[in-house]
Amino acid sequence: METENIPFNKILRRETRDIHSVSDALVNAKLAISFSDKDVWAEGLLIFYEIFRFLEQAMSANKESNLCKMYVNGMERTSAFEEDLKFYLGDDWKKNYTVRESVAKYLSHLKELESTNTDLLIAYVYHLYMGLLSGGQILRKKREIGKRLLVNSKDSNTKGNAVTDFGNLNIRDLKQKIVDNVNSIADSLDEDTKFKIIVESRMVFKLNNEIVKSIEGTNVILLKKVFIFSVIVLIIFMLWKLV
Repeated sequence: METENIPFNKILRRETRDIHSVSDALVNAKLAISFSDKDVWAEGLLIFYEIFRFLEQAMSANKESNLCKMYVNGMERTSAFEEDLKFYLGDDWKKNYTVRESVAKYLSHLKELESTNTDLLIAYVYHLYMGLLSGGQILRKKREIGKRLLVNSKDSNTKGNAVTDFGNLNIRDLKQKIVDNVNSIADSLDEDTKFKIIVESRMVFKLNNEIVKSIEGTNVILLKKVFIFSVIVLIIFMLWKLV
């Protein structure tokens, strides 16, 4: 398969557009509830913590590889995940922590790629970090707005948002550096390897969808919200009838 004479990042975007849309819808449905529920947000952090940690360790361990060339100064998130998880789950959150089945399956796939062809891990670094720098920033802003709108919210500070906080680093610059890296690496790859990265890019979203589905509590919380909303509507209707 010829990947055409256009930037590789645009090819990746085009070839994953459909599965990306499905993934976005699933994430929005699951994590939208996290705007007002810390437990759901913590669940979201837990499922991606191991994935980002693995990728960062792989970039560090595989020196002189194309995978290592994907690294951009300031992109690492492992310590930020741990800071947020400590905030939401307590200092000893790792004590009774076990990796859930869907995450273990994801990690198993990543380990297989690392042992056979590290170039294919480029797909995961590219899509996950670009996602965090794009959709992750939108989720952060929505959560901040949600906090301010909650009447009884006492948590108006920025604690618990470390994973989406890149400090003084410019988000646009970080994204551009990742794009430049993936395009530069692609220029040195043969067509077969580029095609395999495209195929693996679709797998990124499939595996992401599987672990997002494992987030617990969202259905119960949604039912509670629907019930409360229904009660409010009923009260308003009764008052209107009285008037």
